Amino acid sequence: MRLLLPQIAATEDLMSKGKVVVIGSNATRIETKGGYWGATGQYLNETVVPVMAVIDAGYEVVLATPNGAPPTIDKASDAPAHFDGDVHAYEHAKVFYATDPSMQGRTLRSILDEGLDSYDGVFIPGGQAPIVDLMQDQEVGEILRHFHEHRKPTAMLCHGPISSTAAMPYAREFRAALIAGDEDKAKEWAKDWQYTGYRMTVFQKSEEKVIEDKILHAKLYFDMPYALGLAGAIIDTGPDFEPYVVEDRELITGQNPRSDHPIAKALIAALDRKLGHA
Repeated sequence: MRLLLPQIAATEDLMSKGKVVVIGSNATRIETKGGYWGATGQYLNETVVPVMAVIDAGYEVVLATPNGAPPTIDKASDAPAHFDGDVHAYEHAKVFYATDPSMQGRTLRSILDEGLDSYDGVFIPGGQAPIVDLMQDQEVGEILRHFHEHRKPTAMLCHGPISSTAAMPYAREFRAALIAGDEDKAKEWAKDWQYTGYRMTVFQKSEEKVIEDKILHAKLYFDMPYALGLAGAIIDTGPDFEPYVVEDRELITGQNPRSDHPIAKALIAALDRKLGHA
């Protein structure tokens, strides 16, 4: 009996309160007006800060992307400035992203094949990359429809909320219509969207202009509030580059990179409520 005690303790240490899938993008380039392709990727703080908080709260995290490779970190986010100037926090985040087992990456298909019933929450961080692939990815759509139908906590940060359009029956056509500037067609393709009527926030147009002017040096084909509003969402945004989070039913959205800590707190609280840990 005495020999079994360390094994029992180790098993208890490994037990988690639940499991969260983090959906990342594999996009490294984004198309802009004039035929120019700009560099893009996932924001470091938007990915790591909420993930570390969720793990610290006792949940298991699994990172999944369309092709199974971890997202490319956007160079614009690779700086202490996105960690309130805290160099130690920035360096810790970089090491975590590069070495922690939760950040190794799996395919979205493997998550679906495993079965979504084993997952209790989903989180989609930003950076502009989700505009390219996640918002029209069929497997993302399948995952989001499951979480919507079962009212499981669904969190999306900064540009991450644009990924919610993947749940549409015609997500690819919706995105193509936005790029073509065909508003009527976009509305038509957005019919029967699961998140119609939901309040949500997202990186707003005035914030996007800063990125377009100072980093991309080009204009995107559409801004995020316009696209989500056209699809049927009720857009609610706060001051530029200030933390802001909106919760509506199972959906939790954060406006910008500085909303990383607040959205983590909101997601953990929603998971605890859903699973009876509160």
